[in-house]
Amino acid sequence: MVNMVERVRTRALRKREEGRVDTWVVGVSGGALIAFVAAALLFPTATENAVDTAFTWSADWFGAYWQLFLLATFLVAAVLACSRYGRVRMGGIARPEFGWFKWVAMVMTTLLGAGGVFWAAAEPIAHYVDTPPLFGTGGGATDPSPESVALAQSFIHWGFLGWAVGGTLATFVMMRGVQRGLPLRPRTLLYPIMGDRVKDHWIGTVADICCILAVVAGTVGPVGFLGLQVSYISGEMFGTFDGYATQLVVIIGLTVVAAISVLSGLDKGIQFLSRLNVWVALALLVCVLALGSAVFVFNTFFDAFALHATQFLSMSVYRGDGSWLGSWTTFFFAWWVGYAPLMAIFIARISKGRTVREIFIGGTVLPTVVTTFWFTALGGTGIWLETQNPGSVSGPYEETGLPAAALSIVQQLPMSALLGVIVLVVTVVFVASTMDSMSYALAASGMRDSEPRPVIRAFWCVVMGAAAAVLIAIGDGGVNALQSFIVVTAVPVGLIMLPTLWTTPRIIRWMAVEQGLLSRADAAGIPEKRDEEVPSWTGPSEVGRKEPEFAGRY
Repeated sequence: MVNMVERVRTRALRKREEGRVDTWVVGVSGGALIAFVAAALLFPTATENAVDTAFTWSADWFGAYWQLFLLATFLVAAVLACSRYGRVRMGGIARPEFGWFKWVAMVMTTLLGAGGVFWAAAEPIAHYVDTPPLFGTGGGATDPSPESVALAQSFIHWGFLGWAVGGTLATFVMMRGVQRGLPLRPRTLLYPIMGDRVKDHWIGTVADICCILAVVAGTVGPVGFLGLQVSYISGEMFGTFDGYATQLVVIIGLTVVAAISVLSGLDKGIQFLSRLNVWVALALLVCVLALGSAVFVFNTFFDAFALHATQFLSMSVYRGDGSWLGSWTTFFFAWWVGYAPLMAIFIARISKGRTVREIFIGGTVLPTVVTTFWFTALGGTGIWLETQNPGSVSGPYEETGLPAAALSIVQQLPMSALLGVIVLVVTVVFVASTMDSMSYALAASGMRDSEPRPVIRAFWCVVMGAAAAVLIAIGDGGVNALQSFIVVTAVPVGLIMLPTLWTTPRIIRWMAVEQGLLSRADAAGIPEKRDEEVPSWTGPSEVGRKEPEFAGRY
C-alpha cells in the first residue's frame, strides 16, 4: 500500500514538473550572456582584456589538468569498450532508435562546426610552417616529414581525445541517470556521488549554469565567426559586399535554418540536416581530391596517422612551451571540455539501445577517422599547394587568418568558383548542424523534464543568433573574446566532469549484473545483497533507488 501511494505521488510530481522551465538556470545563464554582450558593446577593450587575462590564468593553472583528464577519459572508455563490459546495452531499450548512418551523422555534427572547414584548412598549414615545439626543427634523416608532423598534431587536437570526452563516460552516466528517472541535464553527471538529491540541490543548479554558459560561448562565437568569414570569402570570390549587412544576412539565414531543424524534432529536421551535412561534405571532399593531388593526400594520411599513433602520449601531455600550448593544445582541449556535458546530453538522447562498445566506436573511433581524413584532404591539399608554390597558402593565412587559408586553397584549384560555392554551403550546414544539436541540449538543460518543448529549442537558436549578430557589430573582437571565454568556463566544467572517471566503470559493472552479463560473485566492488532482487534492465526507471556503494550524500 505504501509503495502504491509512493508511485502515485511520484507520477503526480512528474506531471507537475513536466514542461516547466527551471527559471533559476535559464535566468542566470541568460542574464550572464546578456551582461557579456552588453559589456562587449559598451567596453570592448576592457572586456577583451579581462577575457584575455582570465584565459591566460585558466590555461596556466588548468592546462595540464585538461590534458590529463582528456587522456584518462579516452583510456578508461577504451578499456570499457574492449572488455566484456562493452556488451552492456544503454538506454533501457533493446533496439536502437536510429540506424548507424543517421546516428553517426548526428554525432559528428555536434562538434565540428566551423572548424570542419576553416580549421581543417588552416591548422595543418600553420603547423607545417611553424613546426610544433615537441618535434623541434627536424631535418634529420630519421625525422618525420614536416607534412606528417603538421597533420599528426592536428589529429591530436581534433581526434580521439576531443570526441571521447563528451561521447563516452559522460554519455554513459547521463544515459543511466535518465533510465533511473533523472533529468537529461548536466547535473545528472553528479548523481553517482550525490544520489537523487542532485535533482533539486543547489549544486545541480550551479552545474547546469556553468555547462550552459560554456556551450553558449562555444556556439555563439562560431556563429558570429561564420558571419564574418562567409562575408569575407564571398566578397573575395564573387565580389559581394563584405560588411555588416552581409554578415547579418548570413547569421539570420543560419538561425532560421537551425530553428526550423530543431522545431521539427530529432527524427526529422536534426537528422535530415545532419545527413545533408555528410553528403555535402563528401561532395567537397571528392572535388578536392579529384582536382588536387589524391596520391599525396592518401600517402600523407597514412604517414601522419602512424606518427599520431606512435607519438600519441607524448603529444597529448606535452608541456614544454606554455605560449604555444595556450594557442593550440590547451585552447582546443579546454574547448572540448566545455562542450562535453551538453554534447553528452545530445548523444545520450540519440543513442538509446546501443551498447557501450557501439557508442565508443560510433561516437569516438569513427568520427576520429573521418575527421582526420577530412583534415588531411583539406589541410593536406593546402600543404601540397604550398610545396608547389611556397607562400601561396601560408602567406594569406598569416596575413588574414583562418578563412584566407581555405580561400587560397580553393582559388588555386580548377573550377574554383564551384568549389567556393560548395565551401560556403558546407560551412553554413556544419555550423547549422552544431547550432541545432546544441540548442536541443541547451533547452533540455533548462527544463525540469528531460524532453524540451520545440518552442524552447527554437528560443535558444534565436538567442544565440541574436547574440552573434550584436557582437559582430563591433567587429571580430567581441566574437573572439566570447570564443576565448569558453576556456574560462572549462574550469568549473572540468571539475564537474572529473567524477565520471571512477563512477562510470562502477555504473557499467552494475549494469552488467542487471543484464546478466556478469554474476554478482564476479562483480568486484559490488556487494551481494541476498534480500534484494536484481532489477530488469528493460524495466521501468527506478526513481529513488540508490546504486550500490557509490550513491553518496553531501
